[in-house]
Amino acid sequence: MENNNKTWWQELLPYLAIVIVVVLIRTFIVTPVQVSGSSMQPTLEGGEIMFLWKTKDIKRYDIVVANLIKDGKKVDVLIKRVYGLPGEKIQIENDKIYINDHVIEDKYGKGSNGSNITYTLKENEYFIMGDNRDVSYDSRFIGPFNTKDIEGTTNFILFPFTKFGRVN
Repeated sequence: MENNNKTWWQELLPYLAIVIVVVLIRTFIVTPVQVSGSSMQPTLEGGEIMFLWKTKDIKRYDIVVANLIKDGKKVDVLIKRVYGLPGEKIQIENDKIYINDHVIEDKYGKGSNGSNITYTLKENEYFIMGDNRDVSYDSRFIGPFNTKDIEGTTNFILFPFTKFGRVN
């Protein structure tokens, strides 16, 4: 004979466990993020929803989600591509990108790279740019991004379903 004398909290316990697991996954592993604007065209379009993988294992050409911080407060969330890694010298001159004095092939960037600039990145800094250089507000104007301001990488479109899958 089955005992149906469960208290209300015993019945609620499995649902509470599910909520806790979902919150932990979204906080520490993966969460959705929405692309805003046209700075990553043609790779990404505004309105697309992607997975944000919460990782600090960031490589050159990864697409990252970075918090724009002004006066100690987050004012925007940017989705851009990594060019300069910690400790590297990045230079833009005559529309070419140099890493540690060697020109790199930029197969993602469209438009002009803009003014001539040089940064030597600290051990906790990244240089990020949008693929659509003519409209992107990025490290060329803001400067390098600190590791603590980068939430993680994104490379998988969830929506729209016609573009569902991995992007480069």
